[in-house]
Order: sequence, then structure tokens, then C-alpha cells
Amino acid sequence: MSVSVLGVVLGLTAGLGALLVVDAVASPRRVHRARRGAARRLALAVASGVVVATGALIVTGVPVAAAVAGALGAALPSALTKRRWRAEQRRRLDAWPDAIDDLRSEIRAGIGMPDAMMALGRTGAAPLRPVFTVFAGEYRVTGSLHRALGAMSSHAADPVARRVAAALRLTSDAGGSELGTMLATLSGFLREDARTRSEIAARQSWTVTAARLAVAAPWLTLVVLSTRPGTAEAFRSTTGALVVLAVAGSSLVAYLMMMRLGRIPGDEGDPR
Repeated sequence: MSVSVLGVVLGLTAGLGALLVVDAVASPRRVHRARRGAARRLALAVASGVVVATGALIVTGVPVAAAVAGALGAALPSALTKRRWRAEQRRRLDAWPDAIDDLRSEIRAGIGMPDAMMALGRTGAAPLRPVFTVFAGEYRVTGSLHRALGAMSSHAADPVARRVAAALRLTSDAGGSELGTMLATLSGFLREDARTRSEIAARQSWTVTAARLAVAAPWLTLVVLSTRPGTAEAFRSTTGALVVLAVAGSSLVAYLMMMRLGRIPGDEGDPR
């Protein structure tokens, strides 16, 4: 049985590879980058799902468990991408107070606000340099502070960038007489917010880890039990398959609820 499964997997993998090669060669240059990115993500999800499902089938010998594992494997690349994206967002959130302090220092030294913000694209905190680079590019093209702030906010896609852009836009419209005070207040507020966020994340990390272990426990048990021929045969029956599907459904619901309850405000959003 494993030989036939391996043949199917190899055939699917080869077909997928051929399809990607043909698409890369035949697609016109005007194909949008988002479409190519979606194709890559789909291919990666399919490949990951096939590999995980094959491994699960070899280890357990239970087709329905392999199917569940394949679905999980297909979702794994997206989950890892979102995790990296959220980590990058947190680094940006932590970097904003220092960036605002730098901006305030530049303005107090007599540098205009647009020039000070463009300088942060070269000398500012590394996580935020791309954000200020976007501001600089838009400002050089349009000469509009409002449009440059809007481009910066859209590129960063975090609540702090929206607050900073709104505050700078409001201060610019009001004449900028209180810009230094506003920046000092905003920096202090964001620094306190980052400190509170870190404390909450540290306190809840052990709870999240325990919840993940609780979700994984039934599947580890299934792997151990599947090493016994009689138990594996029971899970291959209709009743056994229904039990596995029921456990998969309850595990999914529990995991989604755990992630929802454990989410810190400001971590919402999806990577582009």
C-alpha cells in the first residue's frame, strides 16, 4: 500500500512542478504580482499537505488520520507566514517610541518635518526604515505631506502608524506650534503601551503553550496507538474514521477559540 501511495505522491508532485514551470514560461509579463504570489502560496500549501499526509499515512496506516494531517500540513505555510508577519509587526510597534523621539529631536534642531521623516528612512530604527522610505518616495513624487502620511500609514498597516499619521496631519493643519509637545506625549503613551503589551504576552505565554499541548495530545495518542495492528485496523473502520473526524473538529474549534481568546489587541491583520 505504501508503494502505491508513494507513486501517487510522486505523480502529483511531478504534475504540480510541471504546471508551475509551464505557468512561469507561458504567463505574460503583465500578470499581476499578487496572482503569482497566490499561485506560489497554493503550490506550497499543496506540496506541504501532500508531504505531511504521506508521512502520516506511513506512520499510522490510517487514511482518515492522514487526510486530517494533510489538511493541517496545507495550512502550515500560511500559519508560519502569519506568525512571521505578526512578529515583524511587534518589532515595529516596539520601535515607534524611539522613532518619534528621533523625529522630535530632528525637528527641535530646526529640520522641517518632511525632511526629518525622510531622514529616518536612512538612519532610523531598522524595522521602521521601510515605512519612512515609503513616506520619502511619495513625498518626493507628490510634494504633499498628507498623501505621504497616508502612504506611510497604509504601508505599515499597524495602529501606531495610523495614530502618528493622524497626529502629524492634524498638527500640520493647525500650524505645528505644539508639535514638540504632541510628539513627547505620543512617545510616552506608546512606550507605556509597549511595556503593558510585553507584560501581558509574558503572562499568557505559558497558558497558550499549555493549550497547544492539550490540542496536540489526542493526536500524539493516536500515533502511539496506531503502532498496534489491532488498533490501527479499528481506526480504519467507519466508526473509527468518524471518531477521528470528531476529534479533528473539536480540536479545530478548541484551537481557534484559544487563539481568539489569547490574541492581544493590535495583533490583528493578515500579511499581504
